[in-house]
Amino acid sequence: MQVVVNRSALVEVLNMACSVAASRTPRELLKCVRLTTVDGSLLVGATDLEVALRGEVRQVEVKAPGGLLVPADKLLQIARESADETLVIESEDLACHIRGADSHFEIYGQDPKDFPPVPELEGAPDVEVQGSVLTLLIERTLFAVAKENTRYAINGVLWETEGKRLCLVATDGRRLAEANGQVARAAAEEQHMIVPAKTMQVLQRLLPHVPEDATVGIRFSSNQVVVQAGLYVVSSPLVEGHFPKYEDVIPRDSDKKITLATQEFHSAVRRAALLASDQSKGIRLAFEGSTLVLSSRTPEQGEATVSMRTDYGGEPLQIGFNPAFLVDALRVVSGPTVQLELKEGNRPGLLRVGSDFLYVIMPVSL
Repeated sequence: MQVVVNRSALVEVLNMACSVAASRTPRELLKCVRLTTVDGSLLVGATDLEVALRGEVRQVEVKAPGGLLVPADKLLQIARESADETLVIESEDLACHIRGADSHFEIYGQDPKDFPPVPELEGAPDVEVQGSVLTLLIERTLFAVAKENTRYAINGVLWETEGKRLCLVATDGRRLAEANGQVARAAAEEQHMIVPAKTMQVLQRLLPHVPEDATVGIRFSSNQVVVQAGLYVVSSPLVEGHFPKYEDVIPRDSDKKITLATQEFHSAVRRAALLASDQSKGIRLAFEGSTLVLSSRTPEQGEATVSMRTDYGGEPLQIGFNPAFLVDALRVVSGPTVQLELKEGNRPGLLRVGSDFLYVIMPVSL
């Protein structure tokens, strides 16, 4: 193989590939990226056996077709530190030579035939959605995924399709985020799948490199998801198990609905949390008349009180929430206002933004 490749385009794809390639594994080939020439392009593949990524570099001149399997981190370091506009990459047996105007690097690689297959999206996708829509859905749910949990199914994000609606849901048992968006191409039948958190993180990093008006193609199978976004294809096995019946968690009988200015509420929560105790990790929300008072207290440090105007006007109500959970949700809300729905001080609260986003948060004892 011998190619002349645009350095900045190569660096962009290698950055994505290195986020997938395994860094801690006894299998050295999983620390590598596979370079392959196909139809005048350079394909860069990486996998850790959980997530696989294939990126295409089109700013390339293929002088001799072929393939290479080289350590991902070293190739990225060389390409990133180079000052040349283009680099020459060629293979000699299992060695990779990278040449610039005044430099030459030789990296020892492995046989590309030993590398696990990196799937591509074959045929028409089941669902097509705008990249900007999918970016927003991921942003509004990924933060609520369980980080470590014996219930393996909630270590991923539930994807559901129904007609032209795509719904993503995530929960860690103490909160639940649901985001909805419209798709450009609907699936022939309803789909339900749980996508691993790492796959979602890769998509979140990748989608900003795709034009906002470009569509993302998604293919579902019984045990795998394949997503094509621009010049990238991401694939992974699905999470096995049954996602909780999240509809049963969403409060349906909340009789207190308060509209709050998003930025003002966000600021008030953050300020009130400054003196929250490490033990309770909670702040108190006290509604009385048209005033909301947010407060926290740590016996050995002091207390904080922050007030803001609301449209409440009902009977006095107090409830405690983990401020970090509130901040996580308010950070991804783009509208000027949010609606907080409550029932009692010991019942879950619900944050809602139109019909596109809702967030259930369990109360904490203060």
